Amino acid sequence: MTTAALDAIWFTRCPVPTATGIAADQGWLAGEFAGDGIEVRSLQDDDPGVPRETHYTHALTGLFREGGNVPALWARSRGEATRLIGLTWIEERQVVLVRGGTALESPEQLKGLRLAAPRHRIAIDFWRAMALRGFHGALSLAGLGLDDAELVDVEAEPGGGQWEAELAALAAGRVDAVYVKGALAVEAALRHGAEVGIDLDAVPDRRARINNGTPRPITVHQRLLDEHPQVVTRFLAVLLRAADWAAAHPSEVARILGAETGAGATGVAAAYRPGASLHLDLSAERLDLLAEQERFLRGHGFLESPVDVAAWADHTPLQGVTHA
Repeated sequence: MTTAALDAIWFTRCPVPTATGIAADQGWLAGEFAGDGIEVRSLQDDDPGVPRETHYTHALTGLFREGGNVPALWARSRGEATRLIGLTWIEERQVVLVRGGTALESPEQLKGLRLAAPRHRIAIDFWRAMALRGFHGALSLAGLGLDDAELVDVEAEPGGGQWEAELAALAAGRVDAVYVKGALAVEAALRHGAEVGIDLDAVPDRRARINNGTPRPITVHQRLLDEHPQVVTRFLAVLLRAADWAAAHPSEVARILGAETGAGATGVAAAYRPGASLHLDLSAERLDLLAEQERFLRGHGFLESPVDVAAWADHTPLQGVTHA
């Protein structure tokens, strides 16, 4: 197969800040490959024509994915031939919420509390993984672990809103604390009268905030990388351009984030710090942070087999951009 035989590539991203989302909004991805006769399509299209679960499985060989690391690591652990070609780190308001009026001011006070552990009936329950990781980060600040608290399963309703089941359980007194992150969580907390107990964003050590989106991987299938390496490099070049543009246009980024996340201006402003960088790299620091996440996920049964993060990463496409 040659590059000329490639007639379409796909991209998918989570409803969070991503360079892919910015580039798609600006029309740069479609524009980059139009001259080659390569159609650029999104899994978020109304009628994508391929199974939407490929967002998680990455079984579509022509797919670029910028999204949470839990599904990305899960797909790799199941044997899917993906490669890690970039990582971002974007702070997106990670907090532990409690009922209004609860005196929770320090991580030590989480000991013995009932922590909401959501359960979604999906192939890879990244929601549950996020909650466990978030509570782990908060408890670790006091030298504690998940065994020092009580995890309470909370069944999520199919089609229910983000965090709704957990926050309803909190309001009803079935649990004492809920981990949340992002813009929609800001709005959900207001609806349920929940208050911030532990603000993970205020912790200097970013390891306390390692989670599904921190760091956030960009992955591609090995077959696409082998057969069309220049397409992969050019795609990354567009993402770096989008990150540069985002740094210079914060008000436009806020508008795009509202569309991407489905949250209002209040939620976006509260969740994402002004000037947050969408730039991607494969630095040793970010790879180490992802490797720490891999160990946590494997230790809690979310991965079918180990993932060697360093071996998973392919630096060549990004080097092709930066050295061009």
